Amino acid sequence: MLPAIVLAALVLRLAVTPFNNFEGLMNPDHLHAWEPGNVAEALLAGHGFGSPFASTQLSAVMPPVYPLIVAGIFRCFGIHTWTSIFVAHALNCVLSALACIPVFLMARRSFGERAALWAAWGWAFSPYGIYFSAAWAWATHLSLLCLCWLLYLAQDLERTPRLALWAAFGLLAGFAGLNEPSVLTVVPFLLVLACWRLARAGKRWWLPAFVASVTLAATISPWMIRNAVVFHRFIPMRDSMGLELWMGNNGYSTRWTSDQLHPLHDQEELADYNRMGELAYMDHKFAQAKTFIAGHPGWYAWMCLRRALYLWTGYWSLSREYLAQEPTDPFNIPFATALTLLTIVGLVVTWREKPLEAIRYGGVLVLFPAMYYFSHPEPYHLRPLDPVMLMLGCQAILAWRARARESEGLAAAETAIQEA
Repeated sequence: MLPAIVLAALVLRLAVTPFNNFEGLMNPDHLHAWEPGNVAEALLAGHGFGSPFASTQLSAVMPPVYPLIVAGIFRCFGIHTWTSIFVAHALNCVLSALACIPVFLMARRSFGERAALWAAWGWAFSPYGIYFSAAWAWATHLSLLCLCWLLYLAQDLERTPRLALWAAFGLLAGFAGLNEPSVLTVVPFLLVLACWRLARAGKRWWLPAFVASVTLAATISPWMIRNAVVFHRFIPMRDSMGLELWMGNNGYSTRWTSDQLHPLHDQEELADYNRMGELAYMDHKFAQAKTFIAGHPGWYAWMCLRRALYLWTGYWSLSREYLAQEPTDPFNIPFATALTLLTIVGLVVTWREKPLEAIRYGGVLVLFPAMYYFSHPEPYHLRPLDPVMLMLGCQAILAWRARARESEGLAAAETAIQEA
C-alpha cells in the first residue's frame, strides 16, 4: 500500500508542474529572482558561493546544500534552461512524495496502522504538498523530508541509547541545517526530550547525546569555517537576518513583508548592497530594523501577533489593496484555519492518550515557526510542518469517528434493552 501512496503523490505533483498558471520558474521574467539558481550559476562559473542577489560578491545568505543541488542540475541540463527548471521542480515533487514514507512510519508508531494510512494518503493529496512542490523550486521540501525523518529517528532515540542511531540523527540534523537552518531550532528540543526519556528509563544518555552533538557539529563546521575564513567573522549559518528583520519591520503593514525593499526587486537596494559589501549591508539593515522597533514597540508587538495569526490561519487582511496582491487568500484562509484547528484537536486527543507523543509534536509545532513571528513570514515557511499537522488532524478525525460509533453503539444497546 505504501508504494502506491508514494506513486499517487508523485503523479499528482508532476501532473500540475507544467501548468502555466502556477508560479514557477518557467516564466523567464521570474528567473532573476530565483536565489538558489543565482548561487548555482556562480558556482558553475568558478566564483564559489556567490550572492543570491545576482551580484558578483561572495555570500553567506544561502546555506550550501540546495544551491549545490541546483548547480548539479544546471551542469547536467543547462543553466536556466526549460529542462533544468523542470528537473528542479520534478525533484521537489519526488522529495515531497517520498515524505509519505516517514509520515506513515511516524503515525503508525504514534497512533496505529489506520491513522498511518490516513496520514500518508492525506499528505499525498495535500493541496499544500501538491502546490508548493510543483510550483516552488526551493529548499522547502528537502527541509520537509529531513524534518519528517528527524522526527521518526527521534522516536527511536527516546527508546534506545544505541550510538550509531544517535550519530545518524546528528548527521541528518547537520545536513538539514546546511539545507535550511530553521530546522535546527527543533533539534535541541528533540535531543533533550530523548535524553529525558532515556534517563527516566534508567538508560545511559550522556554518551549518546555527546555523540549526536559532535556529529552535528562536525557536519555543519565546514560551512561555518568557510564563512569565518571568507568574512573574518563568526557567522553561525547565514548572515541575512538583518535584511529579513528589516523587510518585516519598517512600518509597512499592507502585506506581511516589504518585497519592494529587497535587493532583488529594488535597484537602489542592490546598489547599496554592492557598494557596502554583504556584511556591512546586513549590519546596516539590522540597525535600521532595531531602531524602528525600538521607536515603535506597540506596532512591533501587534505585527508579531499578526504574523503568528497569518502563519496558522492564512489571514492577513481582506483590504482591496492586499487582495490585489494575494487574490487566493479568501480561498486559502478556511483551509489553513481548519487544518490548524484539527491539529490542535489532534494534540488534545493525543495528550489524553499518549502525552509524551503530544509533547514531541507540540514542541516542534511551537518552536519551528517562532522566529518568523519576530522577523517576517512567507507562505512557505510553515510548509515543513504540514505532514505533522495532517497526521494530528487525521488522529482527531479518527477519534471523532470512534466516539461517534461508540455513541451509536450505546444508543442501539439502550434501544434493544428498552424493546426487550
